[in-house]
Amino acid sequence: MNVALVRPFFSSATVPPPLGIGYLSSYLKSFGHNVILIDALKDNLNETDILRILQNNAIDILGITCLSSFFNEVVNLSLFVKEHRKNTKVIIGGIHPTFLPYQTLLESKCDYVVCGEGEKALKMLLDNNLDNNGIRGVYSLNELKSEETPFEKAEPILALDDLPFPDWEQMAPDTYPVAPIGVFVKKTPVGVVMSSRGCPYPCKFCASPNFYDRKIRFRSAENVVNEIKLLVDKYHCKEIHFADDNLTMNRQHAMDICEIIMKNNIKVHWSCPVGLRADKIDDELVKTMKKAGFYACALGIESSNAKILKDMKKGKDINAVENAIRILRKNKIEVTGNFIFGFPGETKESIKETINFALKSQLTRANFAVMSILPGCDLFKELDGKFVSDFSVNMCRKPEYIPDGLTSQELMQAEGTATKKFYLRPFILLNCMRYIKLSHIKYILKRLKEYHVFDRK
Repeated sequence: MNVALVRPFFSSATVPPPLGIGYLSSYLKSFGHNVILIDALKDNLNETDILRILQNNAIDILGITCLSSFFNEVVNLSLFVKEHRKNTKVIIGGIHPTFLPYQTLLESKCDYVVCGEGEKALKMLLDNNLDNNGIRGVYSLNELKSEETPFEKAEPILALDDLPFPDWEQMAPDTYPVAPIGVFVKKTPVGVVMSSRGCPYPCKFCASPNFYDRKIRFRSAENVVNEIKLLVDKYHCKEIHFADDNLTMNRQHAMDICEIIMKNNIKVHWSCPVGLRADKIDDELVKTMKKAGFYACALGIESSNAKILKDMKKGKDINAVENAIRILRKNKIEVTGNFIFGFPGETKESIKETINFALKSQLTRANFAVMSILPGCDLFKELDGKFVSDFSVNMCRKPEYIPDGLTSQELMQAEGTATKKFYLRPFILLNCMRYIKLSHIKYILKRLKEYHVFDRK
């Protein structure tokens, strides 16, 4: 079958390669399907542009990846294709339809949703000529009659080494703008690698624990490094970004990756912009990682308030964070602190406490975000009836749920105030400027606007 896999265009200050559909593409191609990958975000394509590509390539099936942050764009694309190319079957997958499959089917009028990891389920659906026939994790409105209809996720691939590498031929790293997760880079082009899937921790604001059932699977270190070598040798990547929920969750796994990189004399810079857990870092590990090219990472700090951290179920305290920052900075690693404003129990005082922690710390970068209550995270159910989801806005920048005693405006102002206070310090500003490329500036300005830095009080 002729298949197109699409990431739609939406407003975003980050444009990393879409690994999810990259894996789907290479997996389906390994079984003989013809697959084209369309990254409308990177190529600035509208619905008409995508339709033209579908027509020119005689596409039978359109698969659309969907996160809550661009759910409306997915719905619009599906409706547009269904109206103008009636014989094209539309399938939507990703985190949002995994947890809101009925809503996704109803609003998008797509033919199927895939809940959970899509490789096996989508292949089976194609092999069955689009007849569902009880495929686990695949649903149409014939199976899901309402929001209350029970459903289950698709069967995952447990042995990740069985997956081919993402379809880098169709996601050539040198065609992507300098707009990565984590903002800053040392060298370009940048390749993105996932060495694992899943996270065992129960953080209440994150959908990953429920998407992966709090289980984690690892690729072998050899398999990971082989992909890095491919990205460096064939696609001329000068930098690698690990997209794992936490690369150092299995210490030996991280050490093995580093040892093989060094053994093969692979010269590449790399970072962990998604984040590492502070309690999974030690001096020997960081030293080994640095020898292998590691130069930057983020830490999911979220808050410096002890009660909020406990209520989030982060499973660590602020002392572990301070120790991790100390170890990383001692080894001259650039460290970003990721912070969230607006968790239940947040107050003006706890916001000030968190900002002061960031300013007094040895962090070299910081990201302050308003909390999004995403489908799939525990808070989505816990706070049901206390907020209204609005998928038409940038969810990390405009609050939906407002803690008692605060206002929406105060949370957005906190984001901008914290960002300005942190970065408008000579050492921090000069250090960041070393990593800014000319082509990078428009994305940085867009991000600053999203962070309410230019808002007037």
